[in-house]
Amino acid sequence: MNLMNHRVIFSKGMKAALLSAIFAAASPVMAAPVVQTNETTKLTPRSIFIQPANPQEGRDPFFPSSIRPYQGAVVPGTHAAADVGALTIEGLSGSPDHRLVIINNVTFAVGDDAEVSTSQGRIHIHCLEISGNSAVIEANGQRHELRYGEKP
Repeated sequence: MNLMNHRVIFSKGMKAALLSAIFAAASPVMAAPVVQTNETTKLTPRSIFIQPANPQEGRDPFFPSSIRPYQGAVVPGTHAAADVGALTIEGLSGSPDHRLVIINNVTFAVGDDAEVSTSQGRIHIHCLEISGNSAVIEANGQRHELRYGEKP
C-alpha cells in the first residue's frame, strides 16, 4: 500500500512538472528589436569572377595544366572581328506574346543582351525583334536579320 502512494505522488509531481514546462515553452519570449544600419549592408562582400585569357592571368585550381579556361577567351576590343555570318537561329519558341529565339546555343527574348560563341570568336548580341521565322539583332553596331533554316 505504501508503494502505491509513492507512485501516485510521483505521477502527480510529474504531471505538474510537465504542464509547467509546456506553458513555459508556449509563452512568447520578448526580445529587443534588431536594428540594421546601412553600415552593415555596405560591408557585404561581393564575389567577382574574371575568366583568365592566358596562363599569366590565372589557371584552373583543380586542373592546373589544363588549357580549357583559355579556349574561346574574349580579348577586349576583338568583338568587331567576329563575323555575324557565323550566327544561326537554332530554334524559335514561346507564346505569341513572349517569343524566344536560340542563336548559337544561347536563348534570347526581345531586349536581351548576351555574348555568343562563333567559330571566329565571341560576339555581343542585342535582340531587337522576334517574328515568325526570323529575328532582328544588333551586333557590331549594326542591325542584322537572321532567318530560321538559313545556313551561314
